[in-house]
Amino acid sequence: MRAKTANERIIFGLKVKQLRQQRGFSFDQLSKQTGISLSYLNEIEKGKKFPKADKVDNLAAALGTTTRELTDPQLGRELAPVAQLLQSNFLNELPLELFGIELSKVAEIIAAAPVRVGAFISTLLEISRSYALREENFYFAALRSYLELNDNYFPELERAVEAFAEQYDLPAIRPLPPRLLGELLEDRFGYEIVPGGLDDSPALADLRSVYLPASGRLLLNGKLTNVQRGFQFGKELAFNHLRLKERSNTSSLLRGRVFEEVLNHSKATYFSVALHLPLRPFTEEVGRFFRLPRWDPDAFLALMQRFNATPEMFYHRLTNVIPQFFGLPELFFLRFAHNTGTEDFVIDKELHLSRRHHPHENGLFEHYCRRWVSINLLKALDGSPDNHLRIDAQRSLYYGTDDEYLCITLARSHYPRPGMNVSVTLGLLVTDELRRQVAFLDDPAIPHVVVNTTCERCPIEDCRVRAAAPTVVQHRDRYRAMREALRALE
Repeated sequence: MRAKTANERIIFGLKVKQLRQQRGFSFDQLSKQTGISLSYLNEIEKGKKFPKADKVDNLAAALGTTTRELTDPQLGRELAPVAQLLQSNFLNELPLELFGIELSKVAEIIAAAPVRVGAFISTLLEISRSYALREENFYFAALRSYLELNDNYFPELERAVEAFAEQYDLPAIRPLPPRLLGELLEDRFGYEIVPGGLDDSPALADLRSVYLPASGRLLLNGKLTNVQRGFQFGKELAFNHLRLKERSNTSSLLRGRVFEEVLNHSKATYFSVALHLPLRPFTEEVGRFFRLPRWDPDAFLALMQRFNATPEMFYHRLTNVIPQFFGLPELFFLRFAHNTGTEDFVIDKELHLSRRHHPHENGLFEHYCRRWVSINLLKALDGSPDNHLRIDAQRSLYYGTDDEYLCITLARSHYPRPGMNVSVTLGLLVTDELRRQVAFLDDPAIPHVVVNTTCERCPIEDCRVRAAAPTVVQHRDRYRAMREALRALE
């Protein structure tokens, strides 16, 4: 008989437990009727063991069912959500081992209260359907949690970058010429690089590159800058050097098919960023910038240009080194996308370290606070077509809390997509350690602004830049008034 999968063991164990409880059998009673030990029965119900055929027959007879019904992968109505979750293979795709969780432990939780867990899973599935959430939404959420759990710093990838640079004798001086990385792809890994290879396909205009594994061709968007080409080359080198087989062939993930693909895309991104912004010199440069007595946006830009990095690469590297080497783990990163000429501002990337901070993505189509420096710079950029880059800083105090952040934002035109600008923001929680590390923190040139998350949830009455009425606050106030009126009637 073939070995049973984890899902088959879990479903079988749930059915045994369900039938045992329906018939009012204790473990001891079922053990005596089947000749199966108490410990082995416990392992069966937890989904850890699947008995041999003769023991399955004994169980079926004792539980008043047939062997065929007992081994059928279908569960009853009350456990249908659990079966749906298990048979979707979703649990197997999630990186439980990355979080130190065994699938058998999940099975134990399900087995302990299958009906209640089934109802809970049913609720989650209903919520996911209501908000059009697909499996890849959960994959990306799991990836963010994994990055946050590790402070977005991975020593094994840092070592892999160092080994790669030594193996291929890369120059120590940065920036690295994109031509050099392109030649490595062609000479060592058999690539054929096609500049402008996507230009004849308008539907692919938003992609930076597409890799065709059958022919080894890497098709590039003709609008890419040298920096963007170098970053794409670095990612392709990462896929090969790290031997990451499960991958997307597009520059950005359009839809994660399995979690491993999402994770490998993240590893390749990390590798390319670390290749272009090597750890030691980058950390030293960040330290020098933090020691400046005054906030200097030009110095911040120069630091990015020193390594010939895109804003996304630069900010990614900041989130790697600041928690690890400056003792500042409480930070967030947000990227806003903005369609020029509109009031549409969307957070399409975010990262929170140490805890979930106040500025975060809101999936309810509410209006983000217009006091944020992230949005102000995009508005300024929108009105100045001759200037494709803006940098500013802000001390953001979140209304109704003691949490204040030093926010450093860079906004730029978004290549290669026309009509779209983006801003990237690093937020550092203001603490005593931040005061020790960042000499310019109290520079009077950095404005202090009281902010909130969205207009709909903000009770600030004198806000001149409000984009929507405080509907959530108003609803909450009406409900509070109703409760007080009802208490007065008692």
